Amino acid sequence: MINRIGVVGSGVMGRGIAYVGAVGGYSVTVVDINEAALQNAKQEIDAIFEKGVARGKITAEAAEQARKNLSYERDLVQVAAAADLMIEAVPEKVEIKKQVFETIEEHAPEHCFFATNTSTMSPTEIASFAKRPEKTIAMHFFNPVHKMPLVEIIRGLETSDETAAVIKEVAEKMGKETVVINEFPGFVTSRISALVGNEAFYMLQEGLGTPEEIDKAIKLGLNYPMGPFELVDLVGLDARLNNLKYLHEKLGEKYRPAPLLEQYVKAGRLGRKSGKGVYDYTNKEELVKK
Repeated sequence: MINRIGVVGSGVMGRGIAYVGAVGGYSVTVVDINEAALQNAKQEIDAIFEKGVARGKITAEAAEQARKNLSYERDLVQVAAAADLMIEAVPEKVEIKKQVFETIEEHAPEHCFFATNTSTMSPTEIASFAKRPEKTIAMHFFNPVHKMPLVEIIRGLETSDETAAVIKEVAEKMGKETVVINEFPGFVTSRISALVGNEAFYMLQEGLGTPEEIDKAIKLGLNYPMGPFELVDLVGLDARLNNLKYLHEKLGEKYRPAPLLEQYVKAGRLGRKSGKGVYDYTNKEELVKK
């Protein structure tokens, strides 16, 4: 039975996972080696609670209880030793994930399940960094976690039926819809999203239209809730580029990153988090032309 969850990484995804876990009734500890990042995560999570109460999405009583379910810690060893489930939400860099899984394998109790929040990487490969592949799985949350309804659950080669069932139950208790699929690079959603987003950059560099026009066409013509440029600015151009490089390596030429995307990343235009991506966020909240 899952009671205590450790979330490794206090970035956008980690803090979102921690929030829905706490609201779902779990005791959740966010762990990050960076104290400033932890404090920032706490502030952001508190802000989500405040907005949720103000908008009637959650009662003040439920928000207060969920806050009590949350804690913040810098010691990964201590968190892993007390966990029933560890969810890794660090950057999509294999060497970072390897270090996390080697550490939690050494210190987590035998009954503890491991999950990775990867959007493209192999849960089978990630499971090889530890010694419990049958208890390791991918939980692909979507940004913003507290608003997006889906968790894509991806089984690795040796993931057990029990693990898949337990993680599905956890995600549903967090208020999420789920799909349980088998591993293949990019899974379902990342393969499609990466293709659409990359093609939009090719369109932009070809001069087919402005970012606003391309986003509007996709939203109104294909009924997407966000345009591809709005979405990439939200998730981060660097994150999208990393995903495309991985998919290009595994699945071939159709995922070769658009040169314009690479140029934007080199220029430091990473999206909302840097103040400028395809659109400029430095002067006002409304989207403006790049």
